[in-house]
Amino acid sequence: MKQELITKPSNGYFMLTVFFVLLASTIATIAIQELYILIVAIPFILAILPGFFIVNPNGSKVLVLFGAYKGTVKENGFFWANPFYSKQAISLRARNFDSDRVKVNDKIGNPIMINVILVWKVQNTYKAAFEVDHYEEFVRVQTDAAVRKLAGSYPYDNFDDAQAEVTLRSGMHEVNEALEAEITERLAIAGIEVTEARIGYLAYAPEIASSMLKRQQAVAIVAARKKIVEGAVGMVEDALTQLSEDDIIQFDEHQKASMVSNLMVVLCGDKEATPVINTGTLHN
Repeated sequence: MKQELITKPSNGYFMLTVFFVLLASTIATIAIQELYILIVAIPFILAILPGFFIVNPNGSKVLVLFGAYKGTVKENGFFWANPFYSKQAISLRARNFDSDRVKVNDKIGNPIMINVILVWKVQNTYKAAFEVDHYEEFVRVQTDAAVRKLAGSYPYDNFDDAQAEVTLRSGMHEVNEALEAEITERLAIAGIEVTEARIGYLAYAPEIASSMLKRQQAVAIVAARKKIVEGAVGMVEDALTQLSEDDIIQFDEHQKASMVSNLMVVLCGDKEATPVINTGTLHN
């Protein structure tokens, strides 16, 4: 048998009643000194005891008889089964796995630190018990492998790869979907259902983090300056147009250039401008 078989063993309370009846009979036999009955009853009583087991909610027991799979009990309660069955407990609860932060190279070779948060549970107890050794360790190793593969498939950002539409930093939704699909495929052999997989930590490796931070700051400063210059040009253009339309003052080209220069310095400067009062004419 290569598939999970759901089974329901005997009611444990019924067999417990039988056990106590046999135990009482054995005690009575000792009292009347019928030793031949005692010799038969004691082994039978001792054989009943290993058959009792309990299945808690969201738990299961895999039953195996001398190497042959006999089924899985998923219904919770008190049961009795063949005392020669071995009973492997497998939890069906959802579990969290927060992987270690690993250093890997992204698509363009930058070293980065990354980890994944995985929510998973056992769906097929036969595969978890018999298709892999130590399914919990299998989850850990395969998740680590999936994270390394994912990190090598995308650039960290598009600073060095301007053509990249999806990056680890900006395309979290698409990246998490790809990560979940990759882990699901890897864990299917162990009967594991992946409920959710997402990147929990993402950063440049320490040896390049400082340099990358300076680069990001430089890009941000350039973008801010560009925005400031665009706004300043518009304000200067509006000022000259308004002065001309209202016929407040007429500028020749030299005066326009001087005014534009002064306004651009005031609007684009890092520090507040210090006004200078002209007590002469506009030409002096």
